[in-house]
Amino acid sequence: MKTLNIIKYVFAFIGACMLAGAFASYNSTVSFLERSETAQGTVVELIRSRSSDSISYYPVVQFTARNGRAIEFQSSTGSNPPPHNRGEQVTVFYEPANPEGAMINGFFSLWGAALIIGVLGSVFGLVGGGMMAYGMMKGRSKAYLEKNGVEIHAVFQAVEQNTSLTVNGRNPYRIVCQWQHPQTRELHIFRSENLWFDPTDHVNQEKVPVLVDEGNFKKYWVNTSFLPKLAG
Repeated sequence: MKTLNIIKYVFAFIGACMLAGAFASYNSTVSFLERSETAQGTVVELIRSRSSDSISYYPVVQFTARNGRAIEFQSSTGSNPPPHNRGEQVTVFYEPANPEGAMINGFFSLWGAALIIGVLGSVFGLVGGGMMAYGMMKGRSKAYLEKNGVEIHAVFQAVEQNTSLTVNGRNPYRIVCQWQHPQTRELHIFRSENLWFDPTDHVNQEKVPVLVDEGNFKKYWVNTSFLPKLAG
């Protein structure tokens, strides 16, 4: 389905961009720390900020730079409960050329942006990359079976919906067929790949061709080329 193809590439692209952004944020912080000096500051205020569904508190810190200049800045990192209390002493990093861009010495203050972007990027990348890897593996498995597999003819049983997968509120269909091994008498159930239309009215044959790996019947591919192609 085209929607799935779009989703996997979009997720992979977003994940790659976010991971690149996380790496850039990490490098920016490392560079900032290398250029910075430290000073002791005091939390003088907590700025209350309301979003659509939460409230966060951002510390305002005062400190004195090495040149004796009094500096006040608001931390870019807030939380609820507040990360610091009024009157609390904190260590700050600041660049002498730009002391207003100071940052509180704390893991989340320094590395929070890179961490959040990196985690989100990893999630998007894993979803998109996983979908792409799965498609590649399925393609290789099919190619292997087309070259080395043995064709059998399984008896058509039914058409089922794959409720474990939903795209745009829809579940795909699968053809279910079975075949009994003539020597072992074991019964094997085969399911086709996902189909984005109901094939029930188009299965006009009792048996369905299936390519199998004789050494491992869990490796198979149900040949649905007899079905009409879904338009557009």
